[in-house]
Amino acid sequence: MSSYSVRHAEIADKEDIVIFMNTYWGSSHPLINNPVFLNYYFCSNGKLQFCLAEDENGIAALCGYILANCSNVPDIWVSIWCARKDARGAGITLMGKMKELTDCHVIACNNIRENTMAFYTFLGYTALRLPHYYRLADKNNYSVAKVANKNILPLNGSVSLVEILDNTILEKVFANTANIYPEKDIWYIKRRYFDYPMQNRQKYRIFGVQGASGNKYSELLVLRATIVNGVTVLRIVDFIGCPAVFCELGNAIATIMEEENAEYTDFYCYGIDKDILTKAGFTERLRDDENVIPNYLDPPLYENTEYFFFTDTTKNFTMFKADGDQDRSNI
Repeated sequence: MSSYSVRHAEIADKEDIVIFMNTYWGSSHPLINNPVFLNYYFCSNGKLQFCLAEDENGIAALCGYILANCSNVPDIWVSIWCARKDARGAGITLMGKMKELTDCHVIACNNIRENTMAFYTFLGYTALRLPHYYRLADKNNYSVAKVANKNILPLNGSVSLVEILDNTILEKVFANTANIYPEKDIWYIKRRYFDYPMQNRQKYRIFGVQGASGNKYSELLVLRATIVNGVTVLRIVDFIGCPAVFCELGNAIATIMEEENAEYTDFYCYGIDKDILTKAGFTERLRDDENVIPNYLDPPLYENTEYFFFTDTTKNFTMFKADGDQDRSNI
């Protein structure tokens, strides 16, 4: 195995990173070859979010990451990991140094391949399936979901959801006090949901969970509506705050479903107990489930989709569909 030097990339490395990816990725990566997305996901505060392993021939491997917050010791999601075919061990060397190179607190990755889970376990991470939950509207027929077993659970909760319409309001009302990781601060929420660069195709709605603290919200629910052949589907893509609070949101989410005339709402999530989601009226979609709750809707693909992830800690850890570089429009 060759010896590699590792370092954090500089802004001046951007062109070389694009060339490397176009040479060794095997296809045109949409987040690398679209300048808007390259800057959105991998550039912030004048810093390029890549780390490199190098040898005498230049870049041997690279790893791009996404910030969950702008702390000096941030939490990060690995997004892109690529190595030269002839650079044996370069990718492993680099991944083993990512925490040191980024000074991060928690490192995770959303949507890894199932057949690589043992590899990440070997590196010391925990690799798991991302659970999938859903709630059906009570309809006679379903156009998007394929329902063999119509299971609609009772609703619970009297907590209200109040929509937060812009960044200025968010800064005034959000006060995250939960000890949950990755920690998502106001900088991240604004960047990820209010400043998403394809708002014309994929627009998010952010709701504060109305609690005892009046106009201050310790929890946020993020969802978006997707229209599939004239039928609305709701996707919950993030929940920020104390997971136990989610059990109180059943009636409020059902109200939004009624307002949108949604066929169903689905939720990929880890870190919220199944009992909590059941109390909120959500049914778990199992791997061998007879019901089909499609994930890919643009264009629609009428089959169940499994997500897998890795993390270096499961304590107070959550993972949702929009984490990392997931929940993005087809480009």
